[in-house]
This record gives sequence, structure tokens and C-alpha cells, in this order.
Amino acid sequence: MDLLIKNASISTPGGLISGSIGVKDGLIAGIYQDDSEVHAKETLDASGLTVLPGVIDMHSHHREGSLPGFEYKDTIYTATQQCAAGGVTTSVGMPNVTPPPNSLDLLKKQFAIYEKDAIVDWNFNPAPTILSEVPDMAKEGITAFKIFMVVDTGRNYPHMPGIGVHDHGKILEIMQACAAVNVPLMVHPHDQALMDVIEKKFWEKGERDALAYAKAYAAYDGVIWESAIATLLRLQKASGCHLHVLHTQTTGSVELIRQAKKNGQRVTCEMNPWAVFLGCDWSAIERLGSYALSYWVPEKNVPGLWEGLNDGTIDIIATDHAPHTKEEKEIGWTDGWKAHTGTPSTQFYLSLLLTAVAEGKISLDRVVELTASSPARLFNLEKKGSIVPGNHADLVLVDLNQEYEIRDEDVLSLVGWSPYAGRMVKGKPVITMVRGQTVYKDGKVVGKKGGGKKAVARGKQ
Repeated sequence: MDLLIKNASISTPGGLISGSIGVKDGLIAGIYQDDSEVHAKETLDASGLTVLPGVIDMHSHHREGSLPGFEYKDTIYTATQQCAAGGVTTSVGMPNVTPPPNSLDLLKKQFAIYEKDAIVDWNFNPAPTILSEVPDMAKEGITAFKIFMVVDTGRNYPHMPGIGVHDHGKILEIMQACAAVNVPLMVHPHDQALMDVIEKKFWEKGERDALAYAKAYAAYDGVIWESAIATLLRLQKASGCHLHVLHTQTTGSVELIRQAKKNGQRVTCEMNPWAVFLGCDWSAIERLGSYALSYWVPEKNVPGLWEGLNDGTIDIIATDHAPHTKEEKEIGWTDGWKAHTGTPSTQFYLSLLLTAVAEGKISLDRVVELTASSPARLFNLEKKGSIVPGNHADLVLVDLNQEYEIRDEDVLSLVGWSPYAGRMVKGKPVITMVRGQTVYKDGKVVGKKGGGKKAVARGKQ
């Protein structure tokens, strides 16, 4: 063996076991409850630690594109540094970069940056807005395609032209194209026609700050989300594609998706950590304004979201990591529609989830399923997602009992702040390994640029 991780509590598909993990040539070579006959070049004593499969984050905004644009917020290098520190071993980027990759040529240019700079493994979800490009992009081993059903008003970012599609006929055509190549379609649900009416009512009253913005997006019990999801589910039924619904954040949305699954539809969905750890607290919205937005999730939705997480209706948790500078958030105190939407979270979201485990809100096994095994299975990532022989040795060793405070000064993002700053959490990544190589240890990122490899999705999704 190249490495033997001894005296660990190991999260396996069958549950936690005590034992050792052997690593050779970047793969898990074996799991041993008696390692007396196992020899290794290096031994790591993991006493007191729990070994989890590395987190697979299917939804992250890495900012850096093939042309200059938004890399002042985060580069692929700095984004994957945060991944390493947070136990994320595979991170999948979204297409709102400059220029938005919606062709094979632009997709390959995006891949080239990851190949040069990424510390952890990666993939990228291009926009299928040019139908003729869909078949060729699908052959590149991508995990999914991605569109936004939103047109920003008052700004042209983060949902820039070229990736927003809210015409139902065009969405149906895109779904049919994705079904033909058997690649999932991720959709940011949004009913633009309803939002046009809702937001104008706030503006007519002179209400434009971050609090008004929060209320507009949550208006009428989240009608802009649920109307869009209902439409998407019907179009999925017509097209037969694998629809993956993003930003699940209302009880009604969970119910719609639960019923679609009962009906046998090919539908999956994700929730983002801000839905139950940040945006669900109105006092946080009042205190932080645009710094807490993403979106406001009225508190009455929280029990339904935890129920969906625990009963399997919600398939995965992904970060929606979305860093913006303080200047881009500060404007929200006067005009929430001009503030850039989204919050950075990659570095700390595993700790937030482990804290929820300590509080009894969810089991550790379910967290592993939501963050690793389910993403790998649903998006057909080869040799990822679980600690079994033959898989990549993508591992995160966590101290489930270590408590620490999230602080701005520890943030590795170029924006230098976290909306979770000041919060105490319980459960900390201590060591992160990608294919057997240590990328984070003793509080420091030690992975090298270009060490991350493309996490390939093959075969039927």
C-alpha cells in the first residue's frame, strides 16, 4: 500500500465501522478490520476521527471564465482551495462565467483553466442554449447541462444574457435535446412573468432595499418558485429528460417534486445550505441584508425542507457557492435589485451539516448520502461517492467533536467574508485527500495547482 489510514471510524455504504483504509495508486485498495498483515509505505493514525467520502458539490459558481470578467471575486484556484479546506473533493462549475460556455469550443476553453489551476477534482455544466452544440458537448463527459429561468432586472449579472431561458417552448426544445443525449438538465426555476408583476408593486411603493427584494422573491408563499417548478415538471413529462430542479426552498416545491416522483417521473432535486442555515431566519436578513441573500426562505418552510431531506424527496445538497465583493453587496441596503445575488459557502458547509447531525436534525449517514453517494450515483461520476475498494481515495477525515467559530479572517475566498461569520459549529474537516493525495492538513491547504482532475461522467445518466 502507498498509505494505510489506521484506527478510523469509517463511513461505508453499510454504516460506520472501525478499521483501516488501504490506498494504492490513488484508489481505495481495501477496508480492513484486521490490518495486521497489511504493509504500507506510510501510515496515518486517524484515532478520534471519522472518515467520510469526499464531498461532491454539484453546484458551484467558480467565477473565472476563459475571458476576463469576474475572477476578482474568486478564481478556480481560490475556489478549489476553499473546497480542500471544506472537505469538498469534487466541485462542479456553473455557466455564468465570461463568456458563458454554450458551445464545444467555449467548453474546452473552460476545461483548460481547471486543468491548469484546480486543486480538487472538477467538472462543468455548460448551457444548452445552442441546440446544435448539445450533442458534441454531451460527448465530453459532462455531468449535466444548466439553464436559468430568470432575467435579472436592474443588473445583468449573475444571470447574464445567453444562459437565461424562460420561454416555455424553448425550454421544451432544450429538454428534448438533453433527453436525446441522455444528459441531465439542471434548471434554476423562476416565473419571470409573475416576478415582473410582483417586483413592480414593491417599486411603486418606493420599496427597493434588500428587505423588499427578499420579500418579493418569497411573495405569495413562493409562487414564483412553485409555478415554475410545476411547469418544469409538466415539460419533463412531455420530454422524458432527467430534470434536476435547483434551489428547492418551499414546502410546496417539496410536495410537487414528491408527487412527481411517486408518478414515476425522472426528476431529482437539490437544496442549498442557505435554505436551512441562513435565509430561513428573518433576523439574519434584517442584520445582513444582501449579504444573506441568495433568498429569504420564510421560517414556516423549514420543517418541510428537513422532512424532504430526511425522507429522500430532496436528493442532494449542493452549495450554490456564489462569492461577491462587499461593494457588490453594500448597494443592497438602498437597492436590493442592484446587489449581486448569492453567498459564499463551500469552505464551511460540511461543518454546518455536521452541526445539524450533532443537533439531531439529520443522521450522519443521510448527510453522506446527500453530499457524496447520491450526487455520484445520479450524475454517474466514475469511482466517486463512497468508500469502497476500487473507488478513488477521495476522503475527508473529520473531527465530529471539534467546535470552532467561523471567522472572516479564515475565509479563503478573494471576497474575504462569510455570511456565517460569528457562528459556532461542531464538526471540522481535519484532512482532505483527493485520489490519495493530501490537499488539506493541519489547517492549511497543501494541494497544488493542476492537481485536480476531471471527474468524468460516462454512460447513461
